[in-house]
Amino acid sequence: MPRNQGAGMGQVLVLNASYEPLNITTWRRATVLMLKGKAESLEQDPCHKLRHDILLPTVIRLRQFVRVPYRELPLSRKNILLRDNNCCQYCGYTGDKLSIDHVIPRSRGGRDQWENVTTACLSCNVMKSNRTPEEANMKLKTTPNRPISNITFQTNKKISSGLYKEWGKYLIGWG
Repeated sequence: MPRNQGAGMGQVLVLNASYEPLNITTWRRATVLMLKGKAESLEQDPCHKLRHDILLPTVIRLRQFVRVPYRELPLSRKNILLRDNNCCQYCGYTGDKLSIDHVIPRSRGGRDQWENVTTACLSCNVMKSNRTPEEANMKLKTTPNRPISNITFQTNKKISSGLYKEWGKYLIGWG
């Protein structure tokens, strides 16, 4: 039997013909695309079968390339926290007392842009204060950067939770 969708399972990563991640769909939609010959299965769930001879797909690839218009991901608190895996980029804290820190403080000309904002716990943010990480003698775990695509955010949490480990090899930064 297929996974229970109500529990957040049974989702399938859809790749373009060029192996670029496009979106996430249901196993039903993925199966229809495969039966119509529009997609091929790259990864399957060995524990779940659609029929006796067909395993439930977890990653499919479209046979024809689909051109997708570029949309820039908005800079928001939610997206910054997702990019940084809900983890302080100074000490590694992963609780719920996280804030957004400007690497170069706004009072010193720092701008609201992907490359200048990072996730910090409240104590690290207060300790850093109105200084750069170098001046505060605090090292960033990762350099803040602009995310590559919107699909990264949809899949980040699923891969981290361990539900969709097989998706990692198709996404930049998880392989």
